Formats: sequence, C-alpha cells, structure tokens
Amino acid sequence: MKVAILGYGVEGESNYKYWMNLTDDVTIVDENLKPSREIPQKAKTILGPGSTENLFGYDLVIRTAGMSPKKIKTDGKIWSSSNEFFSKCLAPIIAVTGTKGKGTTSSLIAKIMEETGKKVWLLGNIGIAPLGELDKIRPEDIVVFEISSFQLWDIEYSPHIAVILPIEPEHLDVHDDFSDYLIAKSNIRKYQTGSDICIYNSRDKNSRLASQSSDKGKAIAYGDEKDEGVYVKNGIFYINEQKICAVSEMKLIGQHNIENVCAAMTASYHAGATIENLKNGLGKFGGLPHRLEFVRQVGGVDYYNDTCATAPSATAAAIKSFDKPEIVIIGGKHKGGPLDQMIEAINLKKEEIKELILIGASREEFYNTLTTACPGIKLTKLDYQTMEEIVEYASNNSKEGYVVLLSPGCASFDMFKDYYDRGDQFKDCVNKL
Repeated sequence: MKVAILGYGVEGESNYKYWMNLTDDVTIVDENLKPSREIPQKAKTILGPGSTENLFGYDLVIRTAGMSPKKIKTDGKIWSSSNEFFSKCLAPIIAVTGTKGKGTTSSLIAKIMEETGKKVWLLGNIGIAPLGELDKIRPEDIVVFEISSFQLWDIEYSPHIAVILPIEPEHLDVHDDFSDYLIAKSNIRKYQTGSDICIYNSRDKNSRLASQSSDKGKAIAYGDEKDEGVYVKNGIFYINEQKICAVSEMKLIGQHNIENVCAAMTASYHAGATIENLKNGLGKFGGLPHRLEFVRQVGGVDYYNDTCATAPSATAAAIKSFDKPEIVIIGGKHKGGPLDQMIEAINLKKEEIKELILIGASREEFYNTLTTACPGIKLTKLDYQTMEEIVEYASNNSKEGYVVLLSPGCASFDMFKDYYDRGDQFKDCVNKL
C-alpha cells in the first residue's frame, strides 16, 4: 500500500508513525519547505508550494485536518486520522462539535465519565492525536472526541453519541461559505444508526438543523425546561425533573458555560452516568487553560486569559461574563466571521467597558467598524508588536476593581506562533507585573 501523509505538524507526525507500522511506502507531503515538525531521516518527502496538487499513484492520501479535500489532486482514496480512528476504535465514542465550547464540554464529559469508574480517553481537536492511542483503547472504555469542522469535512462515520453545540459563522477564511461550514458540522450525525444518540441545543437553529442530518437514532435537546436533556430552573440543574445540583456549584463563569454544562451533563447521563456522577464531576471541574482563565489579581485588577476566543462570537460571550469595569484586548488575524454578536455585547455592556484595546492585523478594520457600530466606546489602536507592551499599556490604564480581559476574537498567526503561545505570553507578562 502506497500512502501520502499531507501536512507534517503534530497530527502529521502521529499519522506518519501509524502508517509506517502498516506499510513501508509512506511519503510526507507538506506545502512548507520546512514543516513545523522535524522530518525523520530517510523519510520520503514532497515539500513546497503546490505539493498537494499532483498526488497520483497513491492508494491512500491522509490529509491533515486543516487542509480542504478540494485542494488535493489524486486518484487515490482521500482519508484522515479521524476516519481511521472512528473506523477502528473498539470503545463507544462521544464526539463534540460546535463553534465554541467544544474543549470545555468535552473535558467536562470526560471528568463526569471518570466518576463512573470507566477509563476515559479525551482525544481529537483538543490536542491529543488519536491514532497514537488507538491500540491502547479497550472495548469497555469511553472515548470523548472533540471534533472540528475540518475533521468532519469528509468523515464517513458517526459517534455513538454526537453532541452539537451552537453553530455560528466561523473559519470562513477556509470554508467556501457558512453553508459549507454547517454541512461539515452536520456530518457528525449523518451516519448514526438506530442505537445512536444526538444531543443538540434547542435554542440554536443551526444546532437544530445539524441534528436533522439523519433521522436515525434518537435526537435529544438540552437547555430548555421543555427539553428531555439538562436544563436550568431557579438556579438548579435538572434532568427529567430530577434535581442534579445548584448552578452555583460551577467553577466556570458565564452564561455560555451554563449551556456547555447542560450539554455535557446530557451526554454523560445518556452514556450511563448517574445523577451523583454528574454532580461530582461538575464539582471537580475547574475549567481549561486559555478559556476565561483567571491569571492573577494585581493592584486590585483581575486579569483573564481567553486566548481560545478566536471568533468574535466567543469574545461576545466573554464580555458578557463580567459585571465589573472591563478593558478588553481584541484583535489578531480576522477569520472572516461577522462581528454582529461582538458589537451587540459591547453595546449591551457599554457602561462596564472602559476601553477596547485593538491589536494585530485586524486593528484598523475593527477600529473603523466599531467606531460607527459602538459610539461612545473608547477605542485604542496599538501598533505594539509585543505582548509585554500590550499588557503594560492595559495595566497603566486600569484601576482597582477593573477586569483586563484578553479575548481576541481572531486567530493569532499575525503576531504569535498559535493561540496557546498568545495566551502563554499574556500570562507570563501579567505574572511579571
């Protein structure tokens, strides 16, 4: 079997190791002359621009998640690590998709399912390459898989439990349009059978639409009192009129995270978790790094790192999470999503927002748009090139009782290696204040 591995980052490296155990004819293909991972000695390679456009003669072409199948020219089978994993995994899979909240929801499901005593594997888009773990997973285990639209583009399998969080325009710099993005998300449900379950948000029309991509299995809504899934009433989480616990037991902040908890609890309950498991798992879950992460209080100012907010809608949710004066750091490489929700949140919190600090490649675009859309809001364009300068400016312009929030609403590649690097630099600079 002749195999081409497209893209040699973390996932590509894992793919290479996996397929090298199956065949000795594996070629690394990357559009960069110098890929992000070190290529093994004696490995076959095709590197440089245009390298994906003439891959004829291969039996399998394994694309990395962010590469559209439409860019690949081959007479072989286009495949992915997600397809390979779903086709070979012996354990039931709970997969989570949506525009934002995937990592938090997946991680909370994993925490709850650990309370059942099962071995739980948290894999996928959250950063752990799945094929490297495949041979360790037993049939009695549980896999929780965070899955993106890029991984779902050409998926040919669906999980036992599909969780569809709210879906909003995102990655429009890669997808053809919002319809292409929504269709990809809908594929998580497309191949479900009669014994499978789809969990969706009843209040979000796109989540509801995606849940209708198959009429097989059972579709269960969450978030509203009329739903079969988890909902909130009078500050209490309920399912099937059974009390789970008070919302105040959450260690997460923000209305969006209440909805993420409802989704996670619904999925876990239908995967076999008890009411006690739901309560205990939530109580032990403190959230994830880089997602509305409290960094430190300095001089009475609270600093929060929300670098994972790479879409304007995620920034909107973060802005609405505080009832204190806010200085918000926004900007980077805009991915093409609409600014409507962010503008709405800014205007809603007009009294609390003391300044918007605009950084990165989008700062001019955002300044021009927000000047008109958000009258009365103080906007500052910073031409600074380092996070140290940005944090110092925010510190000098904040007062006791303020929140300084890094929630960019954009990708990071204009100034940083990735959004983890952006968040780590922010935390490092705050800790040096």
